[in-house]
Amino acid sequence: MIRLHKPRLRQLRVVALATTGLLVAGALVAPASSAQTVPLAAPAPALTNTIPGVDEIVSSPNLRQIANLPKVAPLDATNSDIAFQGRYAYAGNYNGFVIYDISRPSAPTVKARVLCPGSQNDISVHGDLLFLSTDSSRSDDSCNSTPQGADVKGSWEGIKVFDIKDKANPRYIKSVETACGSHTHTLVPGKDRKAVYLYVSSYSPRAEFPDCQPPHDSISIIKVPVKKPTDAAVVATPNLFPDGGFPGSQTGSATTGCHDITAYPSKDLAAGACMGDGVLLDIKNREAPRVINRVRDEVNFAFWHSATFNNSGTKVVFTDELGGGNAATCNETVGPNRGANAIYDIAGRGDARTMTFRSYYKIPRANADTENCVAHNGSLIPVLGKDIMVQAWYQGGISVFDFTDSANPKEIAFWERGPLSADTPVGGGAWSAYYYNGHIYSNDIAKGLDVLELNDWRTWTANLTRYQELNVQTQPSYLGW
Repeated sequence: MIRLHKPRLRQLRVVALATTGLLVAGALVAPASSAQTVPLAAPAPALTNTIPGVDEIVSSPNLRQIANLPKVAPLDATNSDIAFQGRYAYAGNYNGFVIYDISRPSAPTVKARVLCPGSQNDISVHGDLLFLSTDSSRSDDSCNSTPQGADVKGSWEGIKVFDIKDKANPRYIKSVETACGSHTHTLVPGKDRKAVYLYVSSYSPRAEFPDCQPPHDSISIIKVPVKKPTDAAVVATPNLFPDGGFPGSQTGSATTGCHDITAYPSKDLAAGACMGDGVLLDIKNREAPRVINRVRDEVNFAFWHSATFNNSGTKVVFTDELGGGNAATCNETVGPNRGANAIYDIAGRGDARTMTFRSYYKIPRANADTENCVAHNGSLIPVLGKDIMVQAWYQGGISVFDFTDSANPKEIAFWERGPLSADTPVGGGAWSAYYYNGHIYSNDIAKGLDVLELNDWRTWTANLTRYQELNVQTQPSYLGW
């Protein structure tokens, strides 16, 4: 989610914005660049205009809710991302995280609640370790910290490490400060399996921030020795845009870092969603990722937010978080090509690989003007021989779509709640929607954990794949035909 700034507490508050004036203009003239530019897309079909009532649930016949666990104090702030391991789901919240026992998906229970404020608390797990991203300037690195301006040199932002061997009693064991904080992070296993790397994404530098100085065209790489995690430290800060990223425009964000990176470790590949640029990375050397291709969309994309590969690594889906997740952009005023996904084909080999734009995908339903709705976090569903993805759209709900034909993506299932309010803009909806071992799990900003069941002949082969651990931005592979 995009951060909104006060004089500097980088804490996002989920509020609704008008559908116009969604982006502050940056520099208007772009320098010469090797980035490929996306052509205009053909018009999409008109939106469906049936809007459910407040909190009314509607869905396609093949997707149904089987459980919901509301959030409770003190973890009653904004819910964020989810990670999975065995029979557990780990759900981030701006005030900490929750460990759910999902051994019975229709009746999940809470194993532990950990109070540790620091938005966004983006989350990942590996073995007995859990990692949290802190991207709000804090008085110190403890779980008792308070907000403090980033113009204060002693303020802290970065990564927190927990020992989760005892699921009922996680222990905070280490912190690592990173430049500009950690909005999101991506876990990348080391080649020797003795360490894991965290690719830390952060952005929005300012001259008055001692620990977040412009230009900020880099990511931070933390190496975590698996057997001695307290030795975790920053080992590299590679500059991904040595010639400068997209400088910004009236409709698009300037690149001042990356928002999120999805790694495909088995293919030594990663895709970076970097505000104004989309990049393809070679990560064979875990401590020195290299940009091998860069694209941008100056027509329809406002903020390159996240990425998902298909299983073969021949396509990548980038999301555009128009309006920062706070605006009503799923309506006829905004249209079908903004606040959407952009699907790219990847061609070539090695450093000659390139990304070519094929189409946009956006949910085909109009939302109310009181509902924040835009493309957000999703995951590949491990369907044999097909490219099928589930995705959260905030109050636009959850969409399952087939992009096997990358030029003609089609929705095959959906589920959504009606607006939180019929007359007042209120922020909420699904932050993340991920498929894990037979079910879809969604962390709803306002409503808590939702569990959905997908019954569709086109996706039944997904039940043949089981993961012991899933961090969606560390994309696993599965057997194909």
